[in-house]
Amino acid sequence: MSNPQIFFNEVNERQGEFGRRAFVFGGLLGLGVVALGGRLAQLQVIENSRYTKLSDNNQFDFRLQPPPRGLIVDRNGVVLASNRPDFRLLFMRDEHMKPKDVEEIVDRLAKLVDLDDAHKRRVIADIKNAPRRAPVAVVEDMSWEEFSRINVRAPELPGVTADMGEVRVYPFGGAFAHVIGYVAKVSGNDVPKVGPIDPILLNPGFRIGKQGVEKSFDPVLRGKAGARKVEVDVKGRVVREDPAGDIASVPGSTIQLTLDADIQNRALEVFGEESGAAVMMDCRTGDILCLMSAPSFDANRFVKGLTGPEYQALAQYDRKPLFNKALTATFPAGSTFKTMVALTALEMGVSPDKTHTCGGAFPFGGHVFHCDKSHGTLNMHQAIVTSCDIFFYQTALEVGPDKIAETARKFGINQTFPEIHIPQNKGTLPDTAWKERVFHERWWPGETPSFGIGQGALAVNPLQLCVMCSRIANGKKQLMPRLVKSIGGKDLPRGDEVPDIPVDPEHLAFVRKAMADVVTSGTAQLTAKLGLGPIMMAGKTGTAQAHTYKGARGTVHMEWAMRDHAWFIAFAPVDEPRYAMSVLVEHGGWGASAAAPRAAEIMKVALLKDPEIRARIVTPLPNPEPVGANPDGPPVEGAAPEAPTPIPGQPQQPTAPPPLPPAQQIEPQ
Repeated sequence: MSNPQIFFNEVNERQGEFGRRAFVFGGLLGLGVVALGGRLAQLQVIENSRYTKLSDNNQFDFRLQPPPRGLIVDRNGVVLASNRPDFRLLFMRDEHMKPKDVEEIVDRLAKLVDLDDAHKRRVIADIKNAPRRAPVAVVEDMSWEEFSRINVRAPELPGVTADMGEVRVYPFGGAFAHVIGYVAKVSGNDVPKVGPIDPILLNPGFRIGKQGVEKSFDPVLRGKAGARKVEVDVKGRVVREDPAGDIASVPGSTIQLTLDADIQNRALEVFGEESGAAVMMDCRTGDILCLMSAPSFDANRFVKGLTGPEYQALAQYDRKPLFNKALTATFPAGSTFKTMVALTALEMGVSPDKTHTCGGAFPFGGHVFHCDKSHGTLNMHQAIVTSCDIFFYQTALEVGPDKIAETARKFGINQTFPEIHIPQNKGTLPDTAWKERVFHERWWPGETPSFGIGQGALAVNPLQLCVMCSRIANGKKQLMPRLVKSIGGKDLPRGDEVPDIPVDPEHLAFVRKAMADVVTSGTAQLTAKLGLGPIMMAGKTGTAQAHTYKGARGTVHMEWAMRDHAWFIAFAPVDEPRYAMSVLVEHGGWGASAAAPRAAEIMKVALLKDPEIRARIVTPLPNPEPVGANPDGPPVEGAAPEAPTPIPGQPQQPTAPPPLPPAQQIEPQ
């Protein structure tokens, strides 16, 4: 057996190699420590004064924070316009960034979010035109996935940030679009050319009211901007934030309208694809409950921004969804205006019993004026109920155009109402002075018959006819319509805080009675009944000629644009008027068949929502007499029978079937 041998030279060689490596690494580490120490010494000692000056150039700055826009609610607190979170993609160009760099970054963003070529070109142009270090909104209303992708890759995208703001939202889409309006981005026309500029208007993505209530009350809804305190360097880049120094924004005030969401939505629903308007007022207070124009549009699309083809489709549609027909469209009043002619005659002393004979035609001044049928001999009440044109041709000639126009002005025709706070078209109310002023001509007698039936140069909007009907229904007050109930919780003046109508109340009662009979036995008897038991509606039909026809007027069979306009004004209940309305169906044909049924459906909603009216419709049945309340009288119908009385001497039968045997004892059959 051989003894083990130890090779000392191999061990010494390994120890030497380890020592050399340790020396090399130690030397490198020492050099690193020396270099780091030298650099720190250079920064803190040698260049201390230079960096002290640079830090002194840093300053605290305040970045504007847009306030939450105020809510818009209906009379019952239903939200009509509110705000929701909005994920935004912003781009801020600094002074070192070249146009080519901007295009490259936008191309990279297009791989992360949905950006088509047109959108990319628009964004690049906005970035180039924007001041340096001014953020530009690239994409708004991003999804959570897009927001996350941008934040993950933010370090790779210079100048790009993704944050969360707020965007306006309209829960009911198109039902309130014309009255509430919408908000949109600030354009060059919104920034004043001279004078101070509100800095919040330059904030990326900031939106202001462009139409309707949103525009009229934009300063109130906008609120007061706050500020976020940050420290920035000389290049404007944020170094750090100072939350303790932030200035809180003041939210916009809440605006409560007098509208009722249920009535407004029902109005848009019953119109379907038809064009027109519906306006309803509380004829006791003047509050507007419905102000609907059809067809409508989705206001939410305008918040995001419509594409060119989308806007062209809306603008070129022949039924004009962008046009507010309730306030700015004017039409001949048709036979609804006969109420004004009748009141004028009564005020001038014409007896309501005076008669005229209708044979279907009335020759006057070289023209023949027609009626839809031969009504025979009628008095004023019958003429309103049957809507006889020839009666009112002759009545208008008797009282004259100036007196008719004077009466019409007392009832809101040819007026605008500042309490609506939305632009209106006052239309035309012709008289002799108007003819001289506009055409520099005298009023010809042959113009009066057409004026007497609401045709000729007369032009009104649906709001004016609703005001006219509400004043007739009220019978006393010269009601003014009110659209805004309160701002920030402070109520605005009501519409009944006005003088009385300078008209004999008995004459108004006469017209109301005639309008009631229009629905029960007149031109609207087949189409305007409510079917609500004792609650009845009064109204007046109107068919306004839109074109000059040769031959018979087959309005139902003509092309849409050639048909007459259909009107219906109404109030209910007849015995205690609460709600008045006007309904226009543009090119709808006859007022009785197109406008009256829609008015009845809308009126039902208002009546059924009124607790007092509903109590009159739903009459509770009397309570049944309690069982046993009269033991000596006849048995109460529906009461449980008494237990049978046993007969003496007779075997008693069981009053209940015997119990079944236990289940386990029943043999299967």
